[in-house]
Amino acid sequence: MRIPLKKIKSRLLCCCLLLSGSYPVIIAQDVQQYRDSAVMHTTTCRITLNKASGTISYRFANGTALLNTTALFKDKKKGTVSSSGFARHSVSLNAFGDKTGKGLRVIFKHEGGITGLTLTQELRIYKDRPGLLLTAALQSLNGAVLESNYSSPLAVLPETSGSVHIPGNMPRVLDVPFDNDNWVKILAAGWEPSHPPSGTSYEFISLYDQEQLSGFVMGAVDHDFWKTGIRYGASVSKGWLDSLVIFGGASTPDNSTLPAEYGGYDGTHDVVAHGAMKGMHIVAPLVFMDASLSRTMAFEHYAHANVQLNGALQWKHPAPFYWNSFGVEGVLGYEKRMMPADVPKIVDYLAALPNFSRQRSTVLSIDSYDQGIYTKDVLHSIGSYAAQHRQRLGFYFIPFAVWTWKSSVETGKLQYTETPIREVTLKDNSGRTIVYKNGDFGAFPLDPTHPATRLRIIGELQKAKAINAKFLKIDFLSAGALESTTRFDPKVHTGMQAYNRGMKMLKSLIDSILGPDIFITQAISPLFPYQYAHTRFLSTDIYSHFRDDLPGFPHYGSTASSMISASHLGWAQGVFWPYTNMDVVVMKNFQKNADIPEQDVRTRLISMITMGSILGDGTDFRDSIAAARGRTYLNNASLCRFFSHPRAFHPLKLPDGLSQDQQLSFYLPGDTLLLSTLNFSLSQDFNTVFSRKQMRLQNRNYNVTDFFTGRTIATWKKEQETFPVNTSARDAQLFQLIPIH
Repeated sequence: MRIPLKKIKSRLLCCCLLLSGSYPVIIAQDVQQYRDSAVMHTTTCRITLNKASGTISYRFANGTALLNTTALFKDKKKGTVSSSGFARHSVSLNAFGDKTGKGLRVIFKHEGGITGLTLTQELRIYKDRPGLLLTAALQSLNGAVLESNYSSPLAVLPETSGSVHIPGNMPRVLDVPFDNDNWVKILAAGWEPSHPPSGTSYEFISLYDQEQLSGFVMGAVDHDFWKTGIRYGASVSKGWLDSLVIFGGASTPDNSTLPAEYGGYDGTHDVVAHGAMKGMHIVAPLVFMDASLSRTMAFEHYAHANVQLNGALQWKHPAPFYWNSFGVEGVLGYEKRMMPADVPKIVDYLAALPNFSRQRSTVLSIDSYDQGIYTKDVLHSIGSYAAQHRQRLGFYFIPFAVWTWKSSVETGKLQYTETPIREVTLKDNSGRTIVYKNGDFGAFPLDPTHPATRLRIIGELQKAKAINAKFLKIDFLSAGALESTTRFDPKVHTGMQAYNRGMKMLKSLIDSILGPDIFITQAISPLFPYQYAHTRFLSTDIYSHFRDDLPGFPHYGSTASSMISASHLGWAQGVFWPYTNMDVVVMKNFQKNADIPEQDVRTRLISMITMGSILGDGTDFRDSIAAARGRTYLNNASLCRFFSHPRAFHPLKLPDGLSQDQQLSFYLPGDTLLLSTLNFSLSQDFNTVFSRKQMRLQNRNYNVTDFFTGRTIATWKKEQETFPVNTSARDAQLFQLIPIH
């Protein structure tokens, strides 16, 4: 169906979620064509395509506005090519239907004035789901090959009078690191009079109001070629951005002179420029946009748009409960805190917890280990003993990096192969092996396209099969996404392209060697592509201490710091992955760190429950105090029931900035509703009010009970619109709301 290009009123069947959050309904909307513009209205957005300037403006119903946006490419020969730089701009509309759905495709074509090129923007508006999809393409008209390692389907720039408005009293920019390495946190950046926020987020960004949690979400939905960055620069006027550019081609080195979240370690860790797309027709990332009175809802729409295109793994069984050795042994077991002979004591302890063991999904996960101590035979023996107690063994390995001595890179052979390590590693601009983790004993990235990398993965998976492992923890995956000047497969041009191919290969090998019913959790890794695992760490390793700034504990890996990031990612649970992973809880101390107070253990568990995490523990239960706490918490019937099918809560008060003094609140809807509060301040009480309207709570009486004990705390009477909760400093609470019949 072709819609004529003249002033008309067409029926645009656009299905958008109403701002109230009701179910999608198909609504007829107007498309109006004028001489100098085309204007479209959906339930949530007014879109104006300016045929005089070649720009697009978006005004969302929640007040977010992106004005005078353009598209641009940086070609190796032509330089920067912008949609606004062409002489003529035209709009055509047609209906479409593909695997992503049905709706209206808007083509904004830019031509003339730039020899041998046309630039086209494509906007997809769906009839059966909310949000918009946008991409752009650059076409050669004279047979010349284009080559670009930077492309943007949407750029708000001062030179085209572009601007962005975030409504609300407390505007924020959500700045997301590329991966979850180095304990870098997600940054919720606000406006300071002398320092408006600026920086680069990766893969997605959110512009929102901290007070109302109304917000806009924009992010890439294809993750098989480009690393996507979102560069932003704020105005001194609160709530206004002067620039916002989402682009494919992000490649940023670490910079130890900068704070971690401000360019220090939040980028892609690359030392080589992003690879280029080549051809007569090159395309920018496919980008999703949506805005809503509920930022969580907009994020859920983004997640579902990704799944429509990329799929996701499912898990048909209860979530696994696992014990992980890293919290006791440390790396490689060199501290000899728990040698193989003592591991059966952990098996015996866990087997004696009837609620913890009831699901028959308990996993004994031996983490990063010395293969001279934990040989295949030793692991098999441990696995056999665990199986007698209805426990299964987990297996740890690193697919795309090798840890070894620096000298071994040039002289050694890659494990399970006859190939020299140097032939398999990724290379910098001088042809030298890239150092992924520096040190005399360091980590070096492997080419996911190299046959030797595949052979090494096969060797590891055959070892996992030999010990009958049913749970895989894969780590340091970001190494495989690094840019490189050389690869074994010359058709692979970018780090993300290689990484996506490597992850697809890895999942195929897991299925063929171990079988399809293997639970996969990712540790250090990019967020995207997500579809090859059942869960992923929401932050780097967590050591269970309360805050980063407490004496006697590391300045990283605390419950407080992990929640600064994890709280912004709960929407991904149940969509990207069946569950999230908040790493393990420890009942007394992590490795050789100081002892953790019992109250902080409880807070740690509440944070894991709130984020929909699987239940992991890393405790040395040979200690009597740790064993007693384990019996109190890990054998708690309510806790085990929840963790068998965990779900992430919806945020009511989110982290703001990077301070450890975060005060957070959440709720989980359902027949039996849950409420949680976490107060990471050491001195200030947290007074919050839960609202029936905000949680869409029924007008009935509820008993408010303590989640762990079942003891009734109070009654929330139906005539009370709100329920106040006071949480003391350095504490957390978890309540269950039980309807009174």
